[in-house]
Amino acid sequence: MGIKRLVHISGIGVDLRSKSAYVHSRTKGELLLGDVFPHATILRPSVIFGPRDRFLNTLAAIARDSPMLPLFGHGLTKLQPVYVGDVANAALKALQNSVSQRQTYELGGPRTYTYRALIDLLLSHMKRRRFLLPLPFEIWKALAGIGAILLAPPITRAQVVLMERDNVVAKSALSFEDLGIEPTTPEDILPQYVF
Repeated sequence: MGIKRLVHISGIGVDLRSKSAYVHSRTKGELLLGDVFPHATILRPSVIFGPRDRFLNTLAAIARDSPMLPLFGHGLTKLQPVYVGDVANAALKALQNSVSQRQTYELGGPRTYTYRALIDLLLSHMKRRRFLLPLPFEIWKALAGIGAILLAPPITRAQVVLMERDNVVAKSALSFEDLGIEPTTPEDILPQYVF
């Protein structure tokens, strides 16, 4: 078809041995892509945020409607949330730069947060206080199993498995810096959210 460049969006944490079918299939997708389009650039973002995201907006909806917010474990999972506009900019820069061919970039924001710290940041922005309830991952897995019967479950097993591991850029990985991009913090974007 004459396609000369391809940027594939994957995600941090690809691993064929993962217990998550989602992560496993994402990894398999990268491998299959390499077979059919070996010159592709792969972008692996951390959890993506933006004014209409399903991450911070979902947490904000729970914070609006409930006096408490449950935490995955003790809320210590590390995340490096990445702004959706920065991911789009990375795709554009990769397409414009032939050096990015056959390369994989892990994309994370400029700061690493614990899950609990992100919730605290969100609550501070919303000017709300909520009781934070630590829940063991086994309880989350049971809740996800029960929720699986719903058409739009509030939490899935794949999300729970993802939250058991830190989701941050590896020190040895190519990153935004290699693409000449200075990433945006959640603090810069949260004022654009309408809660």
